Amino acid sequence: MIERHFDEELQKLNSKLLKMASLSEESIYLAIEALKNRNKELAQNVIDNDIKIDEFELEIEDYSIELLAKRQPLASDLRFIATGMRINSELERIADLSVNIAHRARDLSKEPALKVLVHIPMLSDLAIKMVKGSIDSFVNRDLDAAKNVIKLDSEANNLRTEIHKKLVEEYMTKDVTTIPRSLSLFLVAQHLERMCDHAKYIAEDVIYLVSAKNVKHKHEEILK
Repeated sequence: MIERHFDEELQKLNSKLLKMASLSEESIYLAIEALKNRNKELAQNVIDNDIKIDEFELEIEDYSIELLAKRQPLASDLRFIATGMRINSELERIADLSVNIAHRARDLSKEPALKVLVHIPMLSDLAIKMVKGSIDSFVNRDLDAAKNVIKLDSEANNLRTEIHKKLVEEYMTKDVTTIPRSLSLFLVAQHLERMCDHAKYIAEDVIYLVSAKNVKHKHEEILK
């Protein structure tokens, strides 16, 4: 009876993590939409909703600590709770980065638009793909999906570098009046690339959860 009740508690933690993932994914999507459409109201909604995400992160953390203290789990159950706490933290950081992008979107909506940089939509699409992929790998306990997310990280780094290069060469050095707007887009690229990093960390956690292998800083086998 006690074991069944503990299984129900673990399932409840799993459901909470999936809800946190949904909130974080929505925050990314809305922040990017605000940036694309120069929609300051939508950007403000992302900023305002972050309080709820922060509160939910703390709720999950408290629930996880309670399970550890009350149940003193072993082996795979302990690994699941510990991994869940890390994933929860990564999702909250992703949501924070969405808020940062929303701030930039709100500021940029008040200024004349710069010519669209094709690499920014590419990087935003990749960030969404990696975050969704990492969550799907967690839901399905899918090692291959987690590995695929990690493999995409170098592409994210390359896109960020290309955006920074183009902003400097095509705008900042040619017209000093574009510097404030260029710096905002510079930061947007940085935030998107950091989202990809956090998606990679979630994928690493999934690999640990499923296989009990810690692959942080050891991607040689994955990247073959």
